[in-house]
Amino acid sequence: MAFEKPGADSDSAFLRQGLQGLAFENTFGGATSFLRRTYTTDLTGVDLAVTGVPFDQAASHRAGTRMGPRAIREASCLQPCYPPYGWGFDPLSEYSIIDYGDLAFDFARIQDFPETLRAHIATILKAGAGTLVLGGDHYITLPILRAYAAKFGPMSVIQFDAHSDLWPDDDPVRMDHGTMMYKAVREGLVNPATSVQVGIRTECTDYLGMNVIDTFALHEAGPKAVAAKLREIVGQTPCYLSFDIDALDPAFAPGTGTPVWNGLTPNQVAVILRQLAGINMKGGDVVEVSPAHDPSGVTAVMGAHVGMELICIYCRALQEMGRA
Repeated sequence: MAFEKPGADSDSAFLRQGLQGLAFENTFGGATSFLRRTYTTDLTGVDLAVTGVPFDQAASHRAGTRMGPRAIREASCLQPCYPPYGWGFDPLSEYSIIDYGDLAFDFARIQDFPETLRAHIATILKAGAGTLVLGGDHYITLPILRAYAAKFGPMSVIQFDAHSDLWPDDDPVRMDHGTMMYKAVREGLVNPATSVQVGIRTECTDYLGMNVIDTFALHEAGPKAVAAKLREIVGQTPCYLSFDIDALDPAFAPGTGTPVWNGLTPNQVAVILRQLAGINMKGGDVVEVSPAHDPSGVTAVMGAHVGMELICIYCRALQEMGRA
């Protein structure tokens, strides 16, 4: 397979002809959309819309994830010159994937934020596209799931995380990234029986029926066995995949608000995600990248690679639907 030389393109985020194809820009220049996808809010014919949600006002410890979408986009510029390694297909060339830009919201009226985000996602889903959301703290998954559940019914969720985010919180107005899954389950947005939390390594008194694979179990069983268990639990139900970057050990992803040791390795994550090809993924997110706490930028690189893998899983689901 032949590829063009770097530097053949310029600012393809704005100047690309069409929505498909690899990008051959210099990695150090140009407009940094995610994977150099076209920046547009035109959803006509779009398969997947990548959108940023620069919100961190629900963080319980270190802030800074509002800068996550920008950092992940910049880090992603290392990837779009070639098809993703080992997948056997090229989602960037075979599917119409756009960068829908960031959610616009008034940071000083956070009471309006949940509905603003829900409506933002609902607009994309109504057009027939899925979403990959770049966060932002993990609270954002709650309004997103409200939009998804309105379209698909209660979702199966695969949540990679050091924390269960199931702290009890029955205040409908309160926003907290540690309680978003509690509220999602209590609101009926999530089917706990077909959902799994992976990488948990902090205490939780009540998992509300969610399946849990903590890091001790994961390290002992190995990533392929864990992936097989995830597929068994989720089956072919409509699935949302939420990846909190603190699922990775802080040695590999220090730039996050609430780091916890004994986390996953990049190899474990890569193997598990690759083995999830074929699930009925409807959308996903990558959250809690806080670049200010990682001068090396490696956490954003991890987030960008996870984002590419989620795109591959999503587009493989589209392939399966086409075959069916």
